[in-house]
Order: sequence, then structure tokens, then C-alpha cells
Amino acid sequence: MTAVHVPGTPVVEDGRLVSTSPATGAEAGRFPVATAEDVDQAVARARAAGEWWAGLGFTGRRERLLRWRSLLARRIEELAELVHTEGGKPVGDGVVEILTAIEHVDWAARNARRVLGPRRVRTRLILAEFTGHLEYQPYGVIGVIGPWNYPVFTPIGSAAYALAAGNAVVFKPSEYTPAVGQWLVDRFAEVVPEHPVLTAVHGLGDVGAALCRSGVGKVAFTGSTATAKKVMAACAESLTPVLVEAGGKDAMIVDADADLDAAAEACVWGALTNAGQTCIGIERVYAVDQVFDTFVDKVVSRAGRLTVGPDGADIGPITMPAQLDVIRRHIDDAVARGGKAVLGGPEAVQPPYVHPTVLVDVPEDSVAVREETFGPTLTVTRVRDVDEAVERANALSYGLGGSVFGRKRALAVARRLRSGMAAVNSTLTFAGMSTLPFGGVGDSGFGRIHGEDGLREFGRAKSITRRRARSLLPSMTFERTPADVARLVKAAKLMYGRSR
Repeated sequence: MTAVHVPGTPVVEDGRLVSTSPATGAEAGRFPVATAEDVDQAVARARAAGEWWAGLGFTGRRERLLRWRSLLARRIEELAELVHTEGGKPVGDGVVEILTAIEHVDWAARNARRVLGPRRVRTRLILAEFTGHLEYQPYGVIGVIGPWNYPVFTPIGSAAYALAAGNAVVFKPSEYTPAVGQWLVDRFAEVVPEHPVLTAVHGLGDVGAALCRSGVGKVAFTGSTATAKKVMAACAESLTPVLVEAGGKDAMIVDADADLDAAAEACVWGALTNAGQTCIGIERVYAVDQVFDTFVDKVVSRAGRLTVGPDGADIGPITMPAQLDVIRRHIDDAVARGGKAVLGGPEAVQPPYVHPTVLVDVPEDSVAVREETFGPTLTVTRVRDVDEAVERANALSYGLGGSVFGRKRALAVARRLRSGMAAVNSTLTFAGMSTLPFGGVGDSGFGRIHGEDGLREFGRAKSITRRRARSLLPSMTFERTPADVARLVKAAKLMYGRSR
């Protein structure tokens, strides 16, 4: 007897993971569910493949990664359609996501040698007879556990950097988007057919747990804060290092001298793109009193024009059906506690869709303000000045990204946000800038992907000293004499004894 599918909810049938569209219920693919033994075997194969991959050197890996980049670019429409079919994301948003991922592949491939390659490090006078050398050596195998909301951009933000650093990767895509994950792996195999350098294992949460316990050199995880803690606990059993990009509740601050049209446009994009299913999405806005009413009117006007539906609309379905209950609970609680829906409201939840909802006068201790909603909703709060806005923005345990709109003080205010990233007079833009690290603080995680910091996350720093001359001030030897010690004391006083 065939199980009844709730569209978009993954099910396991006859040992295979079945993925369907949350909008139409159309099947996107079936993939064998990995057992713990399957995961261990995949990691063992990847370990051997990783030795070959590391042996190619930076030049060989760059050439192959750039071929993968080119293939992704040539087939961008095909992948965007698959992202749309499996997760419901509008095709245009899928194209933007893929383009951003391609940029990260390109940057990681082109910059890995410069950032991670062997180099001389300057020594100091006390050890002038030695030279210092530093390089970053690959871990061997990186386990990447990816999310469903950005099934191309986010895992590639880890995988491309891990590959450029010389590691093999075993990728566990979200059970909501396994077809997209397998597509990426299959396309990589087309340009690197020799060994399983990038492979996928499919299944539910137990497969991710098995990957954490499989002996990989490091795990890169993106997902909810609650799941991140489970991943960390599993990795702690073997002291496997882990990179965590968890949830967010990002805030935008609108100062009195902000360009309100630009702020409203960016706010609507930052809050409602991908149906609000964005870890760095704007979920809270704090606008100073002088501009609050005008800003809200402009946001409502723009958000109210957006279309919602399956094909060609601005906003697609909620990818994970269970999230609809969370969104509904947040809206209901906000309204019940005195908040006002100036757009949308409780009736906006029409499964599998949620229409844009803008809420004002919502208490700061409500779940709509304090918990991650992950839907096309937004709270806008009136504050007396930017100091109050910063205080409220920083009041939560999350600290992923944020945004500030203004002129004179915007950059200074952005620096005060307790977050790993911030955008001034824009939203989300730090995600696409491949030269900048991406990550959060607090309940939003730790570690960084992207940029030079992202490359270094996937290499172990290896320090080497090399003697180049006889020691004039022998210290680290039992052959030193009392006279040597006296000279060391004199040298220390000369070099470090002054306060300047």
C-alpha cells in the first residue's frame, strides 16, 4: 500500500527518500536512504579520494573547480527549474541563488593558493636563528549538512571552499531538497570523474547524525539552532570540530536621515524574498519616530503589490509544511497581544502559501519578535532614536546579520549591532560578497564560510620552524650556561623593559 504524501513533506518508501513539490505534490526524485554503514563507507571512499584530490595541488584543483563553475553557469536554467520544482522557490530567485553560488566557487578556486599555500612568516629577534613557515593542510574529509531554504548557495558556500582547500566532501542534503543536492554532486562528477571527491548521502536526521560520527575531519552544518546543538553533541563524542551557521532573527534599523524609498524597497526584499525563508532575512524593523509612519506606509505599499502562487509569482509556497504552524502561531500571538496587522494577518496563512504580513505595535516579548518565524512576515516597531533601536536589536540571543539605513551614523550604528554581519543601506548583500566571511554569534552559531576566513576553516594551520644559524642566545637547550642565562635576562630588559 502506497503512503499518502503531504505535498512537500519527505517520506521514505521501500528504503528510498521521496521528495515532492510543496506547491503541486509533483515528485522531484527518489534516492536511496543511507544506513550508518553506508555513511561510513562513503566517508572511507572519500578519504581515499581526498588523498588524490589533495595531491593535485592548488593548480589542479583550481582547474577542475573552474570547470564545475562553468558547467553550473551553462546549466543555470536547468538547476533553477529543479530548485523551483522541489522547493517551490520562484525561478528568478533560484537564478539569483545559483549565480551567487557560482561566484563563490570561482573565488574559492582562484584564491585558495594565496590564502592557504605555504609561506614564510617573519620571526623575532629572540629567535633570529630560525625561520618560520606556515601552511594550511586539508582535514581529509569534510561532512557538509545542508539546509533546504538555499539548497545551492548554502552548501556550496562550505563545499567549494572545502574542496579548494584540498578536502573531499560528503554532503548530506536536506531531506526536503535531495534532488538539488544530488544534481550538484552529479555535475561535479562530470568534471571530476576519476574519484568520488564530492558525494551525497541521503535520508532524515539520523543520516546527519551518522555523518557526525563517521570520522570526518570536520562538519559544516547549516540549520536551526536546536538541530545545531544536536550536531555539536554528536561531534563532541569524537572531538570532531564543527562549523555552525544556525538561525537568525535579523533586524533593520531606519534612522531619521534614511532614504525611505530605498529603505522600504530593501526591507521588502530582505524580509519577503524566498517567502521569508532566509536565515539572514529581515524579521524585525526598528524605525525612529520621525520616519516611522511614512516608512510603514511605503513598506505596505510595496509588499502589497507582490504576487503569491506557484508559477511566475513573487512569493512561492512555504517549503517545509510544518513551518506553516509556526508562522500561524506567531501572527496569532502578535495580534492577540495587541499588535496590528497593517498588511495580511491571520488570514494570510493559506497553505501551502503565506501572504505578506506586516505587523506593528507588537510587544517585544512576543514570539513574533523573539523567535525565528521563517515566513513572509515582518514586525515594525517605533523607537525614539537609534540608541533604543540598537538596544532592542541586540536584545535577542541570535546574532547573524542585520541592516542599517541612514546617512551620517549608519556605519557607526552597524558596528554596534551584535551580529556577524551587517549591511548599510542594503539588505543581505554580505552573503553575495565572496571576499567577506559569513557567519554569526550567539545562538546564530560560530565559524565562518566565504572569504579568506572561510578557506581557513577547512585547513589545519601547520606551523614549522627551521634553524638557519647557530644560536647567539641559546635558551632551549640543556647546554646553556649561567652566562647564557645572564645574557638572556639582559636582552629581555633591553628589548621589553621599556613601557613604550
